[in-house]
Amino acid sequence: MREYLLTLCITAAVTYLLTGPVRKFAIVAGAMPEIRARDVHREPTPRLGGIAMFFGLCAGLLVADHLTNLNGVFSQSNEPRALLSGAALIWLIGVLDDKFEIDALIKLGGQMIAAGVMVMQGLTILWLPIPSVGTVALTQWQGTLLTVALVVITINAVNFVDGLDGLASGMVCIAAAAFFMYAYRIWYSYGIEAAAPATLFAAILMGMCLGFLPHNMHPARIFMGDSGSMLIGLVLAAGAISITGQVDPDSLFGGSQRQTVHQMVPVYIPLLLPLTIIAIPAADLVLAIVRRTWRGQSPFAADRGHLHHRLLEIGHSHSRAVLIMYFWSALIAFGALAYSVNSASMWIVLGVVILSAIGLLLLLLPRFTPRAPMWAQAFVPPRYRRRRKAVAESAPAVEPVAPAVEEEEERTPVAVGVSGVNGATAIGARSRFLDRRKAGSSR
Repeated sequence: MREYLLTLCITAAVTYLLTGPVRKFAIVAGAMPEIRARDVHREPTPRLGGIAMFFGLCAGLLVADHLTNLNGVFSQSNEPRALLSGAALIWLIGVLDDKFEIDALIKLGGQMIAAGVMVMQGLTILWLPIPSVGTVALTQWQGTLLTVALVVITINAVNFVDGLDGLASGMVCIAAAAFFMYAYRIWYSYGIEAAAPATLFAAILMGMCLGFLPHNMHPARIFMGDSGSMLIGLVLAAGAISITGQVDPDSLFGGSQRQTVHQMVPVYIPLLLPLTIIAIPAADLVLAIVRRTWRGQSPFAADRGHLHHRLLEIGHSHSRAVLIMYFWSALIAFGALAYSVNSASMWIVLGVVILSAIGLLLLLLPRFTPRAPMWAQAFVPPRYRRRRKAVAESAPAVEPVAPAVEEEEERTPVAVGVSGVNGATAIGARSRFLDRRKAGSSR
């Protein structure tokens, strides 16, 4: 466990420290597209955050290669090299898209090529555990097609959900945490070395997301762009493919194949389709394709109909919408993890049902802001504190307003290139304050 935690911390540290210089590079390189109709942010924000995440991935793999207990992953398996090859290709395509806005079909072709590169180096699905049948071995073409489809779907699911500050990185981090706990359990408890690469991939993925998240929280100073969203989607899919299609379920439990598969169904069904782990992005992907096809548009045409856009439309704030999406992702991911550990416990089902009811209640109360009790006022953010009534008699006298001419002379307009609230450059020169007398306001 210590080696995995060290790899996670090194990955997070490298990603966090490189994000600042990468942001400056993105501004100089002009990777700051104009605000589009579907965008939520109000000021141009640099992209290319995936550059820092990719170097964090490389640092994590390099550190793991020099650790005693993790060095065997590289000597006994070619999966880390396959992941690095596919990640480098998908990252390069994402960087070009962040800068030049390449066509969606070209990106789709690049995703399929990156998945094919990983398949050629051994990262593929070899067999599937199917209920009432047993372990079914796949042919080379069947495994290749299933692997490529799984990688492409997962990449686009993560890419589609990347619409709010900190949303994609936080949701993938939650999914990676649940995935790490399951993979580590198989590797440590059952002593199956084939699960070690997936455990390493999950730890590195958590480090990439945790290192980038402080820069990407609302208001975001930099976006990961397609270079980051496609990269973390590929790493998540690679871990799921590694542990689902290559770990033999017969090595976990004794008995016949059918009994083994029946016992492993609660575990392998969520991991067979990573869409169950990232169910919220997957649902958003399916709804977007149906919605755009129904309107006669391309499935890759951008719009403002995603789930996070709907949360904003019904009245949720930016931060609250992100937290709600975090909640549902954690509920589904850790609910599947708990069910895989003990599928016979009714407490797990009842807990999931109760938490789902709480989540639905939060969705129906978009403008409700909880207030902390008086004894906890000093420990909560200001927006959750109770407002105290101000006494009018004790208020200081208001100074007379200076003439409008003198006020205009003291105001200095913001020059082009000065940082705004979220660290992005301003579009043009404008005054810091609004002259209400010129606007015709009586206040």
